[in-house]
Amino acid sequence: MKKTARSFILTATIAALLVSCSSNREQAAQVSKDTPGHSVNNQVHPPDPVIPSPPATSINTETPKDDKAKEPPMKEPVQEPAKEPSKEPVKTAPAQTATSSVYGGSKESSKSDPGNRKELSWYYMKKKKGQVPDFPHETKSFTKDMKALWVGTGKKVYLTIDTGGPLGDTATLVKSLKDNDAKANFFIAGYNVKKDPDFVRTLVADGHLVANHTMTHTDMNLQTDEQIRKEIQDYEKLYKEVTGKDIQPYFRFPYGKYNTHILKLVSDMGYSSVFWSTAMRDWEPRKNGAEDPYNDIMNNLHDGNIILMHQGSPENIEALDRIIKAVKKAGYEFALLTDIDPPK
Repeated sequence: MKKTARSFILTATIAALLVSCSSNREQAAQVSKDTPGHSVNNQVHPPDPVIPSPPATSINTETPKDDKAKEPPMKEPVQEPAKEPSKEPVKTAPAQTATSSVYGGSKESSKSDPGNRKELSWYYMKKKKGQVPDFPHETKSFTKDMKALWVGTGKKVYLTIDTGGPLGDTATLVKSLKDNDAKANFFIAGYNVKKDPDFVRTLVADGHLVANHTMTHTDMNLQTDEQIRKEIQDYEKLYKEVTGKDIQPYFRFPYGKYNTHILKLVSDMGYSSVFWSTAMRDWEPRKNGAEDPYNDIMNNLHDGNIILMHQGSPENIEALDRIIKAVKKAGYEFALLTDIDPPK
């Protein structure tokens, strides 16, 4: 009886051990199935170690500032807020006059790509009073078929007055020019020609030059070639309708924004693009009133000076009579762009 009981206990123990082993094998198999590792030769390996990503690095996208402060580049003022042009490295250049280098490239060949549409904005680097400023480095790559001028010759000043914004006090403007027997060059947007055609007819009758400034005064970098041609050709037709005369072949880019492709396109249409060697921030109120435009011009007076002035600035109109008298007293005469000698 005791032997039978011991046999029963032994048998039960063995059975329990077998059940336990079987359960362990099933659990191991389930672990192998659920673990996010990878299988090699039917063996389960732990998942690849997780390597934490490095912290995000802050990238400074601002343009580095020069170590030395520079005078801000002079760009064409606008009648509405606009971006300031990027500052180009200041390079000392010899004084330029209205030779082939002013109208276009002085060399027969050029490395510049006539199809280049990189946006450019005109500016200059002011020098001491009486000295011709330095101009953008890209002028060195202008070819002969990119007709442009930005400074004239001798003891002459070329007053250019842009009207892409308000017409301002036209009566005082006309009177100041007539009283001082001074001639000026006007770049009037087409919509202003339509607004006051009598003003344009008066300017032409008084012997001033009125030139092409496009119909809509739009940044031409944003336009197609077809749109650009239409802007210029429509202006030609309007000028003819208003004055009965053919327009003089001078052109100014709205806001002074252009690219070499457009410069060549305008040249191919028979125009010389006119930039400048003196300008001012006259699209906004002047802190010292009419004293500011007077000082801006007189402190940068130089031979062949092409002055950019905006008609919509009341301070400009108020200072004009005094400016003309002072420029003449300094030994300069006011001239038309047609007086600038063409390249030899």
